[in-house]
Amino acid sequence: MIKTFYITTPIYYVNDVPHIGHAYTTIAADVLARYHRQWGHDVFFLTGLDEHGQKVQQAAQKAAMDPKAYCDRLAPQFQTLWKRLNISNNAFIRTTDPKHKAYVQKTLKALYDKELIYRADYTGWYCTFDERFWTEKDVVKGLCPDCKRPVERLSESNYFFRMSQYQDRLITYIQDHPDFIQPQSRSNEVLGFLQKPLEDLSISRPKSRLSWGIDLPFDSNYVTYVWFDALVNYISALEYLTPKPSFEKYWTTRSAEAAGDRTVLHLVGKDILTTHAVYWSTMLMALELPLPTTIFAHGWWTVSGEKMSKSRGNVVDPNVVVEEFGVDAFRYFLLREVPFGQDGNFSREALIGRINTDLANDLGNLLNRSLTMIERFAQGTVPAHTHAADTELEIRLRKTINGLFASAERHITNLEFNRALEAIWELVQLGNQYIDKSAPWTLAKKTADKARLDTVLYHGSETLRILSLALYPFMPQTTQEMVRQLGLTSDLSNPNPDELNWGYLKPGTKIAKGNPLFPRIETKAQPQG
Repeated sequence: MIKTFYITTPIYYVNDVPHIGHAYTTIAADVLARYHRQWGHDVFFLTGLDEHGQKVQQAAQKAAMDPKAYCDRLAPQFQTLWKRLNISNNAFIRTTDPKHKAYVQKTLKALYDKELIYRADYTGWYCTFDERFWTEKDVVKGLCPDCKRPVERLSESNYFFRMSQYQDRLITYIQDHPDFIQPQSRSNEVLGFLQKPLEDLSISRPKSRLSWGIDLPFDSNYVTYVWFDALVNYISALEYLTPKPSFEKYWTTRSAEAAGDRTVLHLVGKDILTTHAVYWSTMLMALELPLPTTIFAHGWWTVSGEKMSKSRGNVVDPNVVVEEFGVDAFRYFLLREVPFGQDGNFSREALIGRINTDLANDLGNLLNRSLTMIERFAQGTVPAHTHAADTELEIRLRKTINGLFASAERHITNLEFNRALEAIWELVQLGNQYIDKSAPWTLAKKTADKARLDTVLYHGSETLRILSLALYPFMPQTTQEMVRQLGLTSDLSNPNPDELNWGYLKPGTKIAKGNPLFPRIETKAQPQG
């Protein structure tokens, strides 16, 4: 049975243009999607846009536009960025899609018919930015506990989902499934949240206050709460954005999951963990559907230790970074610099440091010097090698290569992207050390050392081929260029099993050395004193 892997990002609000936070989650999801495709898994990778709600309505009003027209104007900016970042998503959902809206209404009707949705009067503190109510005990000094913006007192009649009745069941589920919420610190955070009584969830907004949303199927005076609408995208997409309805194919069942045949992974920022771990989980329980395999909450990127915001003028635009430094340098930096579950600090200096040290000095140099020596000492053709000419250097190099894919798999499946790249870079650095210690420029001076020289040149080029496979999910553009310069036409996205083994590179292959992968970036010296 072919394993299935369903990977999602949150669907992003269209009240503003895409920023580094959007890019971070989506690049991480892309790495996972590409990795699982490499290993022959059936992957469905979903991203998209959350186009309803008060923030979108207000942004459209500010732009003097109809909300749908406003969404239509911003949606291409996200799609263009994903193309620029080489994002390989299978589908792009928009919550204004008529089929998604119909699916949300079908879901609401199912819960209403089961008497899991009821109408009641409610008074509480409302945060417009987060589009949610807070209780008296949550609000401190009139500020939203999440975004720290002022809240307003509201009294209104609304429809509620009986979320509270699933509290004990959810606690038990989290405790019994340690991989359900990751990292572990976030699981503890959710369990801490659930120690307080869980209230029922308001799932509607009166049209008198908010008109931009999906009508409730049982009361047209109300629209659906934006989070309820948004969360349903994870299952609505499987009904109409796949070649054929594929809920049964991609959504998890515990028996398939236990056998390791099916995975559903939601990547989210830590700020929206509660809505996924609590709201979404209880919604699925009410619908009598299995929960996803894992919800992984990653950290935020800051600038100079401060959270990014338009008011501070420190929001990082991925388009600007990619324009200056290239797409794969950006992808590499985001996933190498910090562990995925932790916060990271973005700086131009750190990015340039990674480019110069890791990408130019290490990876780029290994390719350039290996191919230069094949041009110089082997007429531009990969030479044959014999194990008779092996030394401890070759044995150590091959041993590292033979363990590389298992090490990368362990780290990538645990979403330890930085550790996977560290493991790959051990081989990059070992490859450079191998050339230094083998000194092919010295071997080339003696005819008697020809077999030894050929062995060294072959090992250098075969190491690069293996590296291109291991690095492909992270740096697809760069690795395709590596393969091209090695004179190969390999499809790194779908290698055959033999390509994963040492020795696949055929002697006699004509290389096609090109420009350096990553030219060093010269920085201006800082004035002294």
